Amino acid sequence: MAAFNALGAAVRPAHAQIPPDIAHAADYERHAIHHVEAQAWQHIQGGSDQGLTLAHNRAAFDQLRLLPQPLAQLQQAHTRCTLLGQPLHCPLLLAPVAYQQLVHPAGELATIQAAMALQTGMVVSTLSSHTLEAIAATADQATQELGQGAPRWFQLYLQPDRQHSLQLVRRAEAAGYTALVWTVDASIKRSGFPLPPGVEAANLRGMPSTQHTSALQGPILFGTPLARQAPTWDDLRWLRDQTRLPLVVKGILSAAQAQQAVALGADALIVSNHGGRVLDGVVSPLEVLPAIAQAVGPTVPLLLDSGVRHGTDVVKALALGAHAVLIGRPQLHALATAGMLGVAHLLHLLRAELELAMAQLGCASVEAITPQVLWQPAASKQ
Repeated sequence: MAAFNALGAAVRPAHAQIPPDIAHAADYERHAIHHVEAQAWQHIQGGSDQGLTLAHNRAAFDQLRLLPQPLAQLQQAHTRCTLLGQPLHCPLLLAPVAYQQLVHPAGELATIQAAMALQTGMVVSTLSSHTLEAIAATADQATQELGQGAPRWFQLYLQPDRQHSLQLVRRAEAAGYTALVWTVDASIKRSGFPLPPGVEAANLRGMPSTQHTSALQGPILFGTPLARQAPTWDDLRWLRDQTRLPLVVKGILSAAQAQQAVALGADALIVSNHGGRVLDGVVSPLEVLPAIAQAVGPTVPLLLDSGVRHGTDVVKALALGAHAVLIGRPQLHALATAGMLGVAHLLHLLRAELELAMAQLGCASVEAITPQVLWQPAASKQ
């Protein structure tokens, strides 16, 4: 039985070559709608409620202006950086995105092949549609064949039973993941999307899940198992005691909470509102980034996601205090459109845009990207 996309036409298979009209990440989004089943597309693209947060994430980037500063020496220019002691070719990582087989049969296996080929770090989701071991093995094979690779991190959603969470941590350690990313902001959110046959949370096979629905009478959320299982500071203390891997806390938007997370053992933070998928009317990560950077100081790595679509977005985030950014939805758009080749091309486009922006701004390294590259109206300087 044919599957139909959101345009009402049959879902197209991924291209074997990059379509010639793709020049930016947004072009992949325009193509991807033809390659993804309608309900899956709505799930991928949607934000919470009115979509205000989803739109605001982009608006926050778009309202910032850059101030070109030519005449810089660029002969030794590069985009290399280090996060948590791990070298990166570029301050760009692939964010943890669940169920990638929704858009391509190879799913995360194709994505991590592209990441290793472009020397780009990847954060693998607890809800990946291939096991974390299979993804790691694919990364190792690609690294061996290519003679190059990049860090891979594992993103953790705590499970109802701590022993199951600990199993995931131990599996990630054994498979060679080099950091643990704990997501704290998405355990309670609306979700009405049923997974199609053949797509599952491969890492959670055999583990119980919490199914939550509410009726007109009885508890809605408070007083239910779902609310009782929401992450707490005690969970951070426990998790810090369980692993020697660098621990990154994802989903922080408050400067005070950022300080507390670091005090309790977080090695780095991801400033994120989950791509506008959890709560509507939320501040954008870009807006709160300067306050968080000031609160935790320069030695705590800060990463940012939610809304990053262009190389200039990377510059703006770094200028406001981020050390790197993560790319979410665009990796699905590229994967759906052209598989592994599409994701690799997307990463190449973003890196090319970043290098072009750095050249125009007179920045020969990512460390040279400071607030001075942002134009500020005279009124805001007073």
